[in-house]
Amino acid sequence: MKRQGGFTLLEMVVTATVLLILASAVVPLARNGLKRQQELELRRSLREMRMAIDDYKKQAEQQKIKAPPVDANFYPENLEIMVEGVPATGSTTRRVRFLRRIPRDPFTGKAEWGLRSTSDDANSTSWGGGHVYDVYSLSQGTGMNGVPYREW
Repeated sequence: MKRQGGFTLLEMVVTATVLLILASAVVPLARNGLKRQQELELRRSLREMRMAIDDYKKQAEQQKIKAPPVDANFYPENLEIMVEGVPATGSTTRRVRFLRRIPRDPFTGKAEWGLRSTSDDANSTSWGGGHVYDVYSLSQGTGMNGVPYREW
């Protein structure tokens, strides 16, 4: 009588259990990795826009571009003007652009941001009108560090 090769039921159950344990450990890691990547993209987008606003203000103060009124503290009227460009001082054709495009918020999926003006409170979540001093995410979520995205 010849013995046939194969797996026993016990071997199959043990193998399936080990695979299930490994899979249950990988899924949370992948989910956290995706969220971490989105948070990194949010930080980059916020930094890019804030640096562009600061650069706009600096060039307006130095009179390198057509400056907004003094009561605006040299800040841009909106984010779109930084994409379209501002006429350079002394030139009728040259425009200075500060952003290629308005970045997309990775959590809302839209290129829409909360805006603050110089007349708004530093932690304000409502646009009081005026010129753009700061930007923040409109996402309702909270970061892995426990801080809501609106406060980044």
